[in-house]
Amino acid sequence: MPVLHVMVAGPYSAPTAEGRAANLRRMNEAAARVAGLGHVPVVGVNAALPVLEAAGLPYTHPWMMDISLALAARCDACLHIARSPGADREAAAFAARGLPVWTRIEDVPRAE
Repeated sequence: MPVLHVMVAGPYSAPTAEGRAANLRRMNEAAARVAGLGHVPVVGVNAALPVLEAAGLPYTHPWMMDISLALAARCDACLHIARSPGADREAAAFAARGLPVWTRIEDVPRAE
């Protein structure tokens, strides 16, 4: 298996800042495991949040999904760790292109 750019898709939204932080930590922990398999992990939220913050916009602004989906278009596969409207949209973008969508880290092949 060649080295892939693997998007980690999972929920970010939560009623509290602590819940959002926990969701982001979950995605980043999954991304670390993807990196451990030799791939390049991508978390769309990590790219979008600093932009939204700099613009003074809430995390619910449409740019969150715009940035995440733009990154998804550049990736080779998706690790869909949990369902949410945004994560499901990201995973669907990969499925529509006929690219792998894994739901378990154990299914992600190691890069050669």
